[in-house]
Amino acid sequence: MDDHVRLRPMAEEDLPFFERLRTDPDLAGPFLWDGWHDSRRFRRRWEQDGWLGEDSGNLMVERGGDLIGLVSYRRVPLAGVAWCWSIGISLMPEARGRGAGSRAQRLLVEYLFAYTLAHRIQAETDVGNLAEQRALEKAGFTREGVMRAGAFFGGRYHDEVVYSVLRDEFSPGGP
Repeated sequence: MDDHVRLRPMAEEDLPFFERLRTDPDLAGPFLWDGWHDSRRFRRRWEQDGWLGEDSGNLMVERGGDLIGLVSYRRVPLAGVAWCWSIGISLMPEARGRGAGSRAQRLLVEYLFAYTLAHRIQAETDVGNLAEQRALEKAGFTREGVMRAGAFFGGRYHDEVVYSVLRDEFSPGGP
């Protein structure tokens, strides 16, 4: 099996996969599903900018030519005029735990540092999501600390771990 992981822009034919991954609680998993919403919002956004906007976007993740998930990024304001990207990932259950997530996130960091002016890229994940914490560390991120009650899902607030990588400490072409 070809384990080559690559990112690519979303195509119209990817929308059913994208919608299913984001709206099916079994596929989204315990840390990403945030309730029922209008699933047509995904198509509307794709028609607007192909999910490649100036302040946020999504790229599809393929492994060996098969669609296995998506990575996302959104602009987050910091102090003054500074800003950073916050990234995320959603993989099909069968693709998790095989290294594709850390590779896809690393590719996204390479892309964002190569084509935007951001100096910082961060990611937040639930304190209980140990697999994602390992994937972020493998992708070159540094654990910064815990943001108490930083996310709300499943009827309660959850603590999140914050990770980051800075432009001057990142080496493209890594694992």
